[in-house]
Amino acid sequence: MGCGTSSKVVPETSASAFHLSWGKGVGKGSYGPLQAEQWETGHRGQQVPPEAAVEAVQKMQVARYRAKFDPRVTARYTIQALIGRGRFSKVVRVEQRVTKKPFAIKMVETSLKEGREACESELSVLRRVSHCNIVQLIEIFEAQDRVYIVMELATGGELFDRIIAQGTFTERDAVIILKMVVDGVRYLHSLQITHRDLKPENLLYYHPGAESKILITDFGLSSSGHKNGDWSMSTLCGTPEYIAPEILSRKPYTNAVDMWALGVIAYVLLSGSLPFEDENPMRLYKKILKGKYSYKGEPWPNVSNLAKDFIDKLLTLDSGHRMSAGQALNHPWVMTMAITSPMKNLQRSISWNLMLRTSPHSQGSRSSRTSESCHSNGSKHTWRKKRVNKSGTMSLG
Repeated sequence: MGCGTSSKVVPETSASAFHLSWGKGVGKGSYGPLQAEQWETGHRGQQVPPEAAVEAVQKMQVARYRAKFDPRVTARYTIQALIGRGRFSKVVRVEQRVTKKPFAIKMVETSLKEGREACESELSVLRRVSHCNIVQLIEIFEAQDRVYIVMELATGGELFDRIIAQGTFTERDAVIILKMVVDGVRYLHSLQITHRDLKPENLLYYHPGAESKILITDFGLSSSGHKNGDWSMSTLCGTPEYIAPEILSRKPYTNAVDMWALGVIAYVLLSGSLPFEDENPMRLYKKILKGKYSYKGEPWPNVSNLAKDFIDKLLTLDSGHRMSAGQALNHPWVMTMAITSPMKNLQRSISWNLMLRTSPHSQGSRSSRTSESCHSNGSKHTWRKKRVNKSGTMSLG
């Protein structure tokens, strides 16, 4: 999957810097210190076409990172482009030399404890999973102070990028997406794996085609339980707008936190807006702890009561009464909507609400803060860039 170091929110500085959002292709903001604009004029003052500038930058990057790779890796894979970077890792798009199939390789620096722990956390999950809606580990190369993780390459882009680009989006489309995600979560929970950072930018299309499957990615915050068989968790972690109230209450919690996040995702998927939102982190947390949200404004008058009931049964403060993944798959909205004809087109309202959060005017003072990130290529959806550190205070990156 292509990678961009977008908005992972983590408790430890190690994991936050480690995050890579699988699925972003190489774009203008992904070239690193040397930007395309620097190549618009040649060494002798001659104008260079933008395409040639981009190609030159990419070639330089490829050559630089190829030199850093273990010969065992380059013997099997041709490095094509840098597609993401983090504090402890870099991700490149590669082609398998024999089969010519594309993959992504995450090169993780493990000389520091933080990078080593982040790598071990993700691999502990990826080694165990095999599901059509979860990104797959292909192989691993271990070297001194480095680990090379070869994974599926998701080329279809992020969820909301596609919704904005397409002309129609109905409840039926939302159900198709959510069924894939919930089934992947059901599988994870059956293995006692809790993702703990489910959010739209971690849901990627496998390919650009209309029938592409969705992949759940990024397991840097996942928990696989404890050796003593205790499956409860206590670490404060997650992306603020998607954090379940029991995490904020500093109480032991279960994999039900993933179902809360799915409720937030469903709300955003149908409206382009967040159910809980505030510039001030403390006010945001208070809203989540109260569990108060509304269905006011567009496009909610055109959204069915069944869809709202689905969200309500996930955004339930009492985690014991929250739907499980299995129950979510059997909810009437999911069971009936997928086989009925498309309903009202929600795309215009969803896109409008999404773009309101990405425009410079709507961001106001937030834009200056989001630019402080030193480990992120930047997400188009800047309203998802805040992080929680180990102490529970807010940071960016």
